[in-house]
Amino acid sequence: MSDDDNSPISVRAAKQLFAELRGAPALVLAVSGGPDSVALMWLAARWRHSLARGPDITVVTVDHGLRKEAVREAREVKRLATELGLAHRTLRWRGAKPKAGLPAAAREARYRLLAQAARAAGASHVLTAHTRDDQAETLLMRLFRGSGIAGLSAMARLSARDGLVLARPLLDVPKSQLIATLKRAGIGFAEDPTNRDPAFTRPRLRALLPQLAAEGGDIRTLVRLAGRLARANAAVEVLTDGAERFLRLRDRGHQPQPGVRSFEASAFATLPEEVRLRLLLRAIDATGHEGPAELGKVETLLAALDQAMTAPANGRAILKQTLLKQTLLKQTLLKQTLAGALISLAGGRIHIAPAPVRRAPRRLQRDGKGG
Repeated sequence: MSDDDNSPISVRAAKQLFAELRGAPALVLAVSGGPDSVALMWLAARWRHSLARGPDITVVTVDHGLRKEAVREAREVKRLATELGLAHRTLRWRGAKPKAGLPAAAREARYRLLAQAARAAGASHVLTAHTRDDQAETLLMRLFRGSGIAGLSAMARLSARDGLVLARPLLDVPKSQLIATLKRAGIGFAEDPTNRDPAFTRPRLRALLPQLAAEGGDIRTLVRLAGRLARANAAVEVLTDGAERFLRLRDRGHQPQPGVRSFEASAFATLPEEVRLRLLLRAIDATGHEGPAELGKVETLLAALDQAMTAPANGRAILKQTLLKQTLLKQTLLKQTLAGALISLAGGRIHIAPAPVRRAPRRLQRDGKGG
């Protein structure tokens, strides 16, 4: 860790962190009371006060209802926000909490509530306090889950979510520098014990970081890897955009049904595997109604499509056999559902359409006669 990682953030550096947000109509800051988010609020308030004109800022604290201390922490955030001249709201995640997958469910609830607060405040951006340390941990989490290039790119500085822009202005800043900034300013902060609870994945990975650093895999190296993968991912996205245009040009004169994606199978088969995967992902996410498709399941689907399109006969692919073309045009060679989308290979084309909505099984009703 360099000396800069332990020094407070200067006024000039703080202004650069938020400079691109100056033209926003309003901003919502997600502040839990921990050191990262309190530093975000402190730095954003100083930046805003330095401007003659700038966005309105609303601080939002989400109480997930999981810890008794959260109520007191929200009050402390409100007190500091008021001292800094910022509006504050506390929002609560109500209802039953899941026993499995609690961190993911809490994260989704948090973003949903933040989006609601942003719309109410007329804000275009929601700011979170993710740091360089968080970026390294996210890369490791996704690596061990077997994510593809897009997932291993980790978090972006700016991303779209729920019709808003999710901004992470501290993504290149180490946590140690934020703590140094707060200590210099004499500002206290809360410590969430779940951040050290080995029952959760992120704290367990955090505990491994010193060992990884001893082998050369320190936080800077991991973040650099995420950045390089983000560059590669952006390049593949450009190729995928070009592939979509290529397939549309091949389809001039073909009119798919509304709400249906359709590709000429032989043209689709010529594209690189990663591009074909992304085309399927885009189509399934656009037409399905059960949330984003899992990469592993799309990989299995692509393998099934490839097998159906290239079933060998006398050593030649079925799509290239003149004698079997008419059979291919009549047969449905594959048909399955994934993430609420119906994918089929028929008539020499791949079709992706909304799948019929699954009906919930009817509950047996008692008629009051026993049994």
